Amino acid sequence: MPATRNQKNQRVALAFLAPNLAGVLVFTLYPVVFSLVMAFTNWDLTRHNQFQDENSIRFIGFKHFLDMVAPSGEGLFAGPFWQYLGNTLFFMMGIPLAVVGSLMAALLLTQQGVAPRYGRLIGFIIASAGLIASVAIMVLYGSAETGTTLLFVGFISLVLVGGLTFGTTWFRTLFYTPHFVAGVATYILWKKLYSRDSGPINQVLQPALDGFAATVNAVPPALVTTAGWALALIAIILGYLCSSVLARNAARRVLPRVTLAVCLLLLAGPLLICLLMALNPANPIIGIVTATALILTYAGRLLPHLAGTLSVRSTQTGDPGLMVMLIILTAIGQALLLGLALVFLNLPAMAADGLDAPSWLNDPNFAKPALMIMVLWAAIGSNNMLLYLAALTNVPKELHEAASIDGASALQRFWSVTLPELAPTTFFIFVTSTIYGLQGGFEMARVMTEGGPAGATTTLSYFIYQEGFQAGRLGSASAIAWMLFLLIFGVTVINWRYGGRSDA
Repeated sequence: MPATRNQKNQRVALAFLAPNLAGVLVFTLYPVVFSLVMAFTNWDLTRHNQFQDENSIRFIGFKHFLDMVAPSGEGLFAGPFWQYLGNTLFFMMGIPLAVVGSLMAALLLTQQGVAPRYGRLIGFIIASAGLIASVAIMVLYGSAETGTTLLFVGFISLVLVGGLTFGTTWFRTLFYTPHFVAGVATYILWKKLYSRDSGPINQVLQPALDGFAATVNAVPPALVTTAGWALALIAIILGYLCSSVLARNAARRVLPRVTLAVCLLLLAGPLLICLLMALNPANPIIGIVTATALILTYAGRLLPHLAGTLSVRSTQTGDPGLMVMLIILTAIGQALLLGLALVFLNLPAMAADGLDAPSWLNDPNFAKPALMIMVLWAAIGSNNMLLYLAALTNVPKELHEAASIDGASALQRFWSVTLPELAPTTFFIFVTSTIYGLQGGFEMARVMTEGGPAGATTTLSYFIYQEGFQAGRLGSASAIAWMLFLLIFGVTVINWRYGGRSDA
């Protein structure tokens, strides 16, 4: 029976698709399936090779997975897998800050210049004068003493001159530039910047710390500790405001029950930090007082509304993703404030001995924050900013005009009009950023710290590299990779199920 025209077209299409299909089967599907098989074997290149007596590979079932999650002698979650999972989750704390930074950058880049003509001219003259003066001083007198400072001044002046000359196009290009640069080149640059002895960051930071230490030593210690208590009070106020917003949404029953439960768990994060502060023998009082105040605040604001809400399905569709994002940002802000409060309480004793710039990448306490700052710098101007720029152009102007006619302020229009319209874009960015955060971190750990110091910057992806390519334990590395896949899959399913405008 002769082939029909449709069958001939299908055969031609398969012929053209055959190279791609073969590539997917050989280089993608086969390695994935083979890695799943390896995860249940004891394959170790140091033992299973032609130079060793033991060259038989055996199936060992779920041994790698059980060893991975089993507690060590030091505690329940003290094994290497849990430590590196904690490092990965710690780095992911920067995701909400990166999303908010990308949104703020997009908002700034969509604003048209409204400065009068003479205002732009004066700014251009000032920026040009700063640029020319910085270059002239470094050329004529050298850069031994003030080169770093002049370099920063000259760079900022150059940015301002470019912005005043080319408008928002210049800033859009500048913000997106880190995304063009190869990752390894960026990491090497930041490694030089973070150098303790010769890095520009410490060269600028050390004189500032010396002056700050002199100021702290000159003022009464009680005044410094009062600033610490003030920061703790701000953290409590943030908790009150955030719990008030959550209580209003709970009273209106516009959020799914799962979202409310997740928000309550996130609110418990700062409480755990307060409990850790209470265990500090130097200043336990601030942790006890702050934890008590937060518990009373949450109980007073949330319990009256949550008593019947968690047992009743929501009657409307809310925006759980936006609420969760607000809670996460509040929790991170509270954590930063509480950390600074503890620093200020101990600052008089620290300043008496002098304040030294940190050894960023060699100190376990500063290595992760240093890498987070670098990632945040690169993430603000990445594709997320472009997605927000595209989404902002699609916000109907009629909604803003109607809100303006009703007397809404700029902040109210942003909260009630712009943010809800950006919710699908924010949800997509949050999901993709979460996936990237769980499987990322290999390049920066490999280039900048090699996972150190003391494993402080080893992520799960770099742990897979260490097990498979450095130690040769292919079975263990495959098990870790599949555990990471299950983790990413589970988080993605939860995001898709409860992150959108859905009821539960």
